Amino acid sequence: MSMPAPPPDVALPSPRHAPVRGLSHRILGRFHVTGVFWYRLHYLGARILSPLGMRVIILVFTSFFFVVLSRIRRAIADNLTPVLGPATTWERGRRSFRTMLAFAECQTDRYRRAARPDQVRLTLDGEEHWQAVTSGGRGAVLVTAHIGAWDLGAQLGATEGRRRVHMVREEEMDPRAQAFVREIAGRGGDDFITHFATDDMRLGLQLRDALAAGDIVALQGDRPRRGGRTVPVTLFGQPMDLPAGPAALARAAGVPLVPVFNFRDGLLQTRTVVRPPIAVPTTGARDADIAEATRRLALDIEWAIRERPNQWFCFRSLWPS
Repeated sequence: MSMPAPPPDVALPSPRHAPVRGLSHRILGRFHVTGVFWYRLHYLGARILSPLGMRVIILVFTSFFFVVLSRIRRAIADNLTPVLGPATTWERGRRSFRTMLAFAECQTDRYRRAARPDQVRLTLDGEEHWQAVTSGGRGAVLVTAHIGAWDLGAQLGATEGRRRVHMVREEEMDPRAQAFVREIAGRGGDDFITHFATDDMRLGLQLRDALAAGDIVALQGDRPRRGGRTVPVTLFGQPMDLPAGPAALARAAGVPLVPVFNFRDGLLQTRTVVRPPIAVPTTGARDADIAEATRRLALDIEWAIRERPNQWFCFRSLWPS
C-alpha cells in the first residue's frame, strides 16, 4: 500500500533494499537485466521448450549472469551469511549460484503457469488458517515476501476462496516490462486485478474499499518503496526496515494480515504455506499498533527464509560485510 508522502521539510531515508535505477539501467534500457527483452525471451522459452530444454537454457543463462553480475553475486552471499553462517569463498559462490538458479526456475514457473496453467501443480499447507480468516465473507490482506514463486500466492484467494483478488506489485524499472507483466497477470481472469504501487493515495483508498467489500488484497511485505514509510525490525539479528503499508491497510480496514509464502518444491511444483493470521491492534496509538504487527510479520518472514534460504530473492546488500 502507498503511504502518504511526508511533508516537504521531512526527508525519509531510502531503505538500502529499495529498488533503484543505476547507470547500467540508463545505458542498456530494455536490454538491462530488468528490461523487457529478458522478460519476453524468458516467457517465449517457457512456452515453446520442453522442461528438459528449458532446464538446459536456465543453466546456461544462470552461469552467464553469475559471472557477469558480480555485485549481485556478492550481495546474495552477504545477505545469506546471517542466515546460514560464515562461509568460504567457494561456498559463498555456491550459495549465490543456487539462489540465481532458483530465481530463474521460479520465473519460469510463473511464465509456464501463464502459458500452460494445467502443468503447474499447487499444494496448500495451513488451509485451516485460510478458512478461519475468510469465513463469513471477510476480506483479508495477504502479505508475502520475495521468496520462491512469491506472486503465485495471490492466486490463493481466487482458487480457494473464489474471491476477487487485488495484487499490488512494485513498479518495474522498465515501463515496457511493466506493461508486459500486467498483460501476463491479466490472463488470470477478471477476478484477478493487478495494481502497481505509486505515490497516489487513491490506491490506498481503493484497496480499503475492496477489503470492506470482502475482496482479498495481496501485498509484498519485505521490500519498502523508495521514500516509503517503514518500521524498524530485526531479521536474523540484523537491523531491517519493513514497509508499514500492509499493517496500516489491514488496521484501517479492520481485517487481519495473513502471511503467505510460496516455495518451489520441484519441477512445476509450488507449495503455498498459510501462516497463522496477525490481528493488527487498534489502540489509540496507531504507529505503535502498526509497528507491533510488522514486528510479528518479520518473524514469519524470517521463518520462511530459513525454510528456503536459496529462494530468498534479495539482490542488494542489506548489511555491511
